[in-house]
Amino acid sequence: MNRPQTIAEYLQQLRAELRGADPAMIQDAIYDAEEHLRSELAEHPEETEAAMLDRVAGSYGAPAEVAEIYRDTEIKVQRALRAPQPRPGRGPLARFFGVIADGRSYAALFYMLLALATGIFYFTWVVTGLSLSAGLSVLIVGIPFTILFFASVRLLALVEGRLVEVMLGVRMPRRPASAAHDLPLLKRIGAMFVDPRTWGTLFYMLLMLPLGILYFTVAVAGISLSIALVAAPIAQLFGYAPTTINDVRYFWPIWTLPLAAIGGVLVLFLVLHAARGIGWLHGHLAKHLLVKTGG
Repeated sequence: MNRPQTIAEYLQQLRAELRGADPAMIQDAIYDAEEHLRSELAEHPEETEAAMLDRVAGSYGAPAEVAEIYRDTEIKVQRALRAPQPRPGRGPLARFFGVIADGRSYAALFYMLLALATGIFYFTWVVTGLSLSAGLSVLIVGIPFTILFFASVRLLALVEGRLVEVMLGVRMPRRPASAAHDLPLLKRIGAMFVDPRTWGTLFYMLLMLPLGILYFTVAVAGISLSIALVAAPIAQLFGYAPTTINDVRYFWPIWTLPLAAIGGVLVLFLVLHAARGIGWLHGHLAKHLLVKTGG
């Protein structure tokens, strides 16, 4: 591959070397490389881009070398994010009950509870921003307002990505997408509006409200049912009726009390398994809508 003569060529070669890698890692690598190279060019304005690239080739590395470093680092990142694998030879029962020791399940359960608040915020932000952008479009202030709104949406996508990576264990970008500094300002702004990732982010934030309601309902209902079934036999042993209808207290048959407690424990395990499954599905949905996969 020919030595790049411009920053754009360097980034294009780096993207080609990273082809097939995780899109989130590619986005981070492209952003880091562009920021580093442009800062080097700004510190030495007398140099051409070709001269600057020749000078930093030894310190920063050629596109192939940088790509190899990122691939090696990504292996460690993926290993850290990967949920612990069950030990070989464990049966179905051991895997079912082993979820109690899986920290990723608790993190996903917390994300399900948090999703209602974030879903309301995202939905309100997007609906309000789009409405004001449309309403102010006839005024001069409408254009800068719309640009700021879309920029804020891309920033919120990074924040949501961090939540998804930390709680759900799905690799998300730590850096924004490349700003394409080689393009004029108006073309950069136009690229933001035609970028499918921008509209995918808007759709994701609108979708978070119904998903947040669903996740919160499943989590709260499951946890409440588990606590109720475990607590009911204990309450009855101390003389409190587990069920009261129209001010009439009903005591459960004695033989049902152990079954209720066992059922409550089983419901807890089912909730943790559901949380882990929902977390996996939602993490990949977020990655599909929030991460730029194109070239």
